[in-house]
Amino acid sequence: MTIVPDSLQDSRIQTSMVAVRDGLTFEVDHCGDGEELALCLHGFPEHSFSWRHQLPMLADLGFTAWAPNLRGYGYSSRPAAVKDYAITELIEDVVRLIEASNKSKVTLIGHDWGGIIAWAFAIGKRLPLTRLIVCNCPHPRAYADAFGWAQFKKSLYVLFFQVPWLVEFLYTFRDARAIAEIFRITVAKESAFPTEVVDVFKRNASQPGAMRAMLNFYRAAMRYGSREDFGGHRPQIFEPMQVETLLIWGEEDYFLEKSTTFSTDQYVKHLTVRYLSGVSHWVQQEQPQAVNDMIKAFISGSAVPEYHQSEA
Repeated sequence: MTIVPDSLQDSRIQTSMVAVRDGLTFEVDHCGDGEELALCLHGFPEHSFSWRHQLPMLADLGFTAWAPNLRGYGYSSRPAAVKDYAITELIEDVVRLIEASNKSKVTLIGHDWGGIIAWAFAIGKRLPLTRLIVCNCPHPRAYADAFGWAQFKKSLYVLFFQVPWLVEFLYTFRDARAIAEIFRITVAKESAFPTEVVDVFKRNASQPGAMRAMLNFYRAAMRYGSREDFGGHRPQIFEPMQVETLLIWGEEDYFLEKSTTFSTDQYVKHLTVRYLSGVSHWVQQEQPQAVNDMIKAFISGSAVPEYHQSEA
């Protein structure tokens, strides 16, 4: 089954299976052949396809741009055990991909779960980064600082995801119709997610074993996170990161309170934050031009533009 039709993305984006150490293989969308790697990590319940608007832009900036399907997604390796999705393993996947790229300079970009992995990788200083860009995912300590009743209510779905078998059934029933509902309910700009785009995410979730793997990210976080976050170096979460960091935030986030970003500057020394009013959690797909302009300016060392809803 073809998950992403060629007609839905730039023809410069190619897809390869990349074998890495420990017997794992990642399906990677890639564009460009520059000296520096831009590694883009997607979120739930998405796919590498979610970076279709950014890969050509990054290639034009001179990067080798990679967007892998995270373990369990697409045609990437799909380990069976919940513990295989612990954050320590996800951090090592980033290491494995960087090693496979043979690049020494890396810009790490993450959204949602990809943002969780990107923050953890940077906080743990697993390998040096040139810069970090995160879209709609808070620094874990800033999230904890702001956690209250409002965020608790928004996070209840994480508890629901712990229920075995039932959640997999509900989310794959009738060709993963519930996946489409996630986007329908939470987007601010519906035109960014036409049927043919949402169908990509539905097909991805409908692959045998995929939905369970996708949920295992949340299950592993609940079971193993308190012991294994950030490679066992939890004290480092309080140490201000030194890497240049851009945080891009769609303010109409259905899952995360804006307040979870407010104390980020206490934990990131070189931080730029840009808020996009009227834009949802799916920021880089919903307002790709605005996000691309911000990323381009940040990478070039220019002033990162503000976003005004009238520009949409």
